[in-house]
Amino acid sequence: MVTVGMTVGLAFVGYMATYLNGLRLGQRQARLTRINQQLSEFYGPLRALMEANQRTFDAFHSDFALADGRCPICDVPVPSEQDLAEWRFWATNVFIPNIRATRDVVVAKADLLLEAEMPTVLLELCAHVSGYEVTLARWSEGDVGDYVSIIKFPARELHEYTRDRFARLKAEQARLLGRRRI
Repeated sequence: MVTVGMTVGLAFVGYMATYLNGLRLGQRQARLTRINQQLSEFYGPLRALMEANQRTFDAFHSDFALADGRCPICDVPVPSEQDLAEWRFWATNVFIPNIRATRDVVVAKADLLLEAEMPTVLLELCAHVSGYEVTLARWSEGDVGDYVSIIKFPARELHEYTRDRFARLKAEQARLLGRRRI
């Protein structure tokens, strides 16, 4: 009788250990799947778009900087007509499509955020793009008086946000995969 009880007890302990291990592995796999989705559909595209936008803006600034190194759009009270025409060309063909794509990632994939609430920097990005929609509409009607969005682009904050969240998720992904940090 004692032997039967011990056998049943050990079988139960073995079953519970197997069940709990399976549960833990399932939760780990679900976490890894979520992180992979966050990286591939939200933070990865956001980071890539931000990097591309920054590098392109740096190239624009380098090519069109004033003699003293200032940006002909950002750093002067009244840009020249030639600088404004060049800015409108770059904004229409490069910068605005890029920030629209960035906004679209935020709007379409907000369920993949790390945070429980929409971060202020992402709301500012969306508002900035909306401000540029008005500017573009005016340009299409021939009114080129305004040349930037009414809402400032949160470049530094957005760059820091995307870099931090991407790195955090990559570290967690590496940990779950049993790798050392990349």
